[in-house]
Amino acid sequence: MTNNNISNGSISHSEYITILRPFLPPEAFLPDNNKILILFINIAILILGWGTAHYLDQWTWYLLWLFLPLAVIMGNSIIVLLFSTHDLMHSKSINNNSLLKQSLYLLGLTMLWMPPTLWLALHNRQHHHNTNTIKDPDRSYLFEHPNNWGKWIQNRFAPSSEVSSLELILGLASAWGIYTFRNLTSILFFNNGLPEYLPRAFKVNQKQRRTIALEILVILGIHLGIINFVGLHPIKLLLGYFLPIWIGYAGVIFYIYTNHLLCPMKEINDPLLNTLSVRVPRIFDCLHLNFSYHTEHHLFPGLNSDYYPMVQALLLEKFPDRLNLLLMGDAWRLLLKTPRYYKTENILTDWTGTKSSICPASSIGSHAKT
Repeated sequence: MTNNNISNGSISHSEYITILRPFLPPEAFLPDNNKILILFINIAILILGWGTAHYLDQWTWYLLWLFLPLAVIMGNSIIVLLFSTHDLMHSKSINNNSLLKQSLYLLGLTMLWMPPTLWLALHNRQHHHNTNTIKDPDRSYLFEHPNNWGKWIQNRFAPSSEVSSLELILGLASAWGIYTFRNLTSILFFNNGLPEYLPRAFKVNQKQRRTIALEILVILGIHLGIINFVGLHPIKLLLGYFLPIWIGYAGVIFYIYTNHLLCPMKEINDPLLNTLSVRVPRIFDCLHLNFSYHTEHHLFPGLNSDYYPMVQALLLEKFPDRLNLLLMGDAWRLLLKTPRYYKTENILTDWTGTKSSICPASSIGSHAKT
């Protein structure tokens, strides 16, 4: 079945699976425990970095720049911690020992300040089942959404035709932290699906809420331990603690912005129209576990990420006019040329509602040049 046999309307996630699943080998769905090894390797890199930062107050000031490459490597490790844990939490790579799984997930998400129980509810349940629909907590704000601090932050710091270079830099370093903060406070302080400082609030049960509260306390304790280990010295904290976090958060949100903000908001979860994959230099796919293949991930969340290129080849064969696929640079430039609020499902507008721009991914089949 190819796109010639289907209409240009939305197609449900299950319909894609029915068409594509027979073409994928069984081993693509087997547990990939290499992600656990990758997780621990990057934790070790961070520990090495913090251990080095502990002695920065003994370095001659004009040699401090030599720590910057290590800070970049540490920042990349924070990116990989999220992506490897993200994959593990979608798969069945760990045995059924619940305490072991939760401990591993907690280690992987601690640097992101994200309780794993919150991530399961927010990402696996809400986002994946409602991708870029009105029910998705990860979608952009609607123009008609009440003006509040959450919406204002997106207006000032997310990539758009209105944002300044300085605001964009500040936004890249802080957007993940704001994202975590608004979802965490919504659950811990309200948990009623009503707070309007999120694009879409959601609820968890009381057991999950208590677990989230406990997990964030453990995460806080770990961060305080890291800060104590690095040392309460301005240079140590700036270069050894904050800078790697800012770099890591910027890398994570750079992917996330391009994956979703250019896409229209649809009534059903159609992963090909509601998400976007980007092409990046091969080294970044190796480092970041093929996270650039985002549409492919939304189709098969539990798939071994090594097989995402195979899924993309199938999509280009069977749905060439539906797959949104752009070079990363092209996707980023489009973000900087368009406003960020949904005026309608296919039209973006700015804070004042005076601009109107068609969602770039509304043109079915935004293919990157090979």
